[in-house]
Amino acid sequence: MTTTEYALNLALVGLVVLQIRGITVTKAALLFPVVMTTWIATSLLKSIPTAGNDLWLELFGMLVGATLGALAALATSVTRTGGNAVAKAGAVAAFLWVAGIGARVSFSLWVGHGGAATIRQFSLVHHITGGPAWGTAFILMALAEVVTRTGVIYLKTVRSGAVIERGGLLRRFVTA
Repeated sequence: MTTTEYALNLALVGLVVLQIRGITVTKAALLFPVVMTTWIATSLLKSIPTAGNDLWLELFGMLVGATLGALAALATSVTRTGGNAVAKAGAVAAFLWVAGIGARVSFSLWVGHGGAATIRQFSLVHHITGGPAWGTAFILMALAEVVTRTGVIYLKTVRSGAVIERGGLLRRFVTA
């Protein structure tokens, strides 16, 4: 895992920590994590390996990410306060979000510290071409997690009847 990937994962954990306190849902609050993750993903992904069962591994990573993102968003309360909505992540949402990030970081650390032979053998048996497929799967997992979580929070906000203001990143945090 590169320094950029570690920074992305740390930033994603930070987003949930901030949401435990509660944030006003604005366009900037919704778009920032998606734009940040997409930008980093596109800078890391030069191609998407599709040989052997690589595509299945990558689709599985996306499915896991989308599932974690949707469940985390469903466990995030969105309440209308005046004309605006406030999103507040609970313990379950934080756990799911950190579990996804923790799984990616743990896997990377394990591979780098003794697990590479096991992954190599698993990859051979299951016709996965190697490291780039695993890296792509985890990057797509993170992207699917962020996009799905954001989409569900958007839908919950719209359903609450709140107005999603343009907003800014610095004024979006609720002061309690």
